[in-house]
Amino acid sequence: MKSIVMMGVAGCGKSFVGQLLAQTLGLPLVEGDEFHSEHNREKMRQGLALTDADRADWLAALGQALEHHAAGAVLTCSALKRAYRDRLRRHAPGLRFVFLDVDARTAHERVTQRATQHLFPASLVASQFAALESPLGEPGVLRVDATQTPEHLRDIIVDWLDCV
Repeated sequence: MKSIVMMGVAGCGKSFVGQLLAQTLGLPLVEGDEFHSEHNREKMRQGLALTDADRADWLAALGQALEHHAAGAVLTCSALKRAYRDRLRRHAPGLRFVFLDVDARTAHERVTQRATQHLFPASLVASQFAALESPLGEPGVLRVDATQTPEHLRDIIVDWLDCV
């Protein structure tokens, strides 16, 4: 089994769907947010969007985590830009991405609802959409409607993985 990245903007459901998928596939879940530096965490807490430079060491750490789980893993990572996805691909040949596509209103509502449980404030959702470069057309990418139930999304992803 190859590794899979659950990607998309904040509030799309990466962690929840990723956890369901990892359990179903018997793969470890690598929660991307756990790899942020304290500097990045503090910036986000203050409502400041991360820059490419801020994300560089984070992406390197995620790449190393993928290498560590050479037998496969489910990684949650926004992977907003093509350059970020290509960087992760260099660490895990055949890496697949599931793009949890969601509209801005739904993402903002979800992030607002989890405000007390997550370091990412709703004020940064717009910056995620501004940075997002669609992965559609890239190899090994599945786009799913993130407003569907997590269980339905898991089933769609498992079916897709069986076909690729």
